[in-house]
Amino acid sequence: MSDRTKQMTDWLDALGYRDYTLSPASEDASFRTYHRLQCGENSWIVMDAPPDKEHSGQFIKIARKLRQANLSAPEVIETNLPQGFLILTDFGQMSYLSVLDAKSEGPLYADALSALLQMQTNIDSDDLPDYDEPLLMQEMELFRHWFLGELLGIELSEAQAEQWGSIKRLLVKNALEQPQVFVHRDYHSRNLMKIEQGNPGILDFQDAVKGPVTYDLVSLLRDCYIDWPAVRVDQLALDYYEFAKVNDLVDVKPAKFLRWFNLMGIQRHLKAIGIFSRLKIRDRKKAFLKDIPRTLDYVRQISAEEMNMVGLYALITDLGLSFRVKSLL
Repeated sequence: MSDRTKQMTDWLDALGYRDYTLSPASEDASFRTYHRLQCGENSWIVMDAPPDKEHSGQFIKIARKLRQANLSAPEVIETNLPQGFLILTDFGQMSYLSVLDAKSEGPLYADALSALLQMQTNIDSDDLPDYDEPLLMQEMELFRHWFLGELLGIELSEAQAEQWGSIKRLLVKNALEQPQVFVHRDYHSRNLMKIEQGNPGILDFQDAVKGPVTYDLVSLLRDCYIDWPAVRVDQLALDYYEFAKVNDLVDVKPAKFLRWFNLMGIQRHLKAIGIFSRLKIRDRKKAFLKDIPRTLDYVRQISAEEMNMVGLYALITDLGLSFRVKSLL
């Protein structure tokens, strides 16, 4: 038994839990781990967030914001902030990713988009960190450092580095010119649970910020873990645009909104590719490696279509990134 597990079980024992079982509940891309606490027919989730690496107080704060907006976030049942443990309500084991298919995607995405609209219109984000230029730049550098450098062993030439800098500046400009709203920051099929009442159950929201209106939308519709035909994605994005416009979230033409959406997706997916690479190299979580080709393909396709992103498309092509990634699988 590890020291963390002993601390957790000692705490549960002190709270009065008896005759329980603990089992892994989900794999996470952070230092947090989740365990299902089963007592007879009742179950809860125990979150283990080492306090020197994670900030459980922010999780509690955002959970409260979501629940006050009548959204389905876990209720925090018990807290042990000094040791980094929380007990939460259990939304079960039916993630969106596990049930999404051609028949279910319509109603499931309708619920997720409705919840997103509630987040963006009903949650005050002024007390959250800004998704500002330094953070956006820092995220994109994950792509260069962990994916190009550490995973593929590629060092950009002086000309390529200059081109990379121009790409980043354009993507930052696109993000900052959008209306700034509550941003979950990981609003996708692995963090949404299919539940009977108040669908979806929303998880992994502790890194929420105040940021671009299209960020969570592109996280959901251009999901790193499941893909849909481009025409369907555009349709859903424009459907959401109509709701956003009626609710005074945006005041631009549909084409402008789609461009925001597309370029925001490139920024997010560059970050995701860097994170997947870091998980493989630093954290030895190699399962995420298989998600890089899909995510890189999003970047390649959209950069080919967007006039100001042809430099990124050329960079991907010249470096042979798609081939190099597939050779690692």
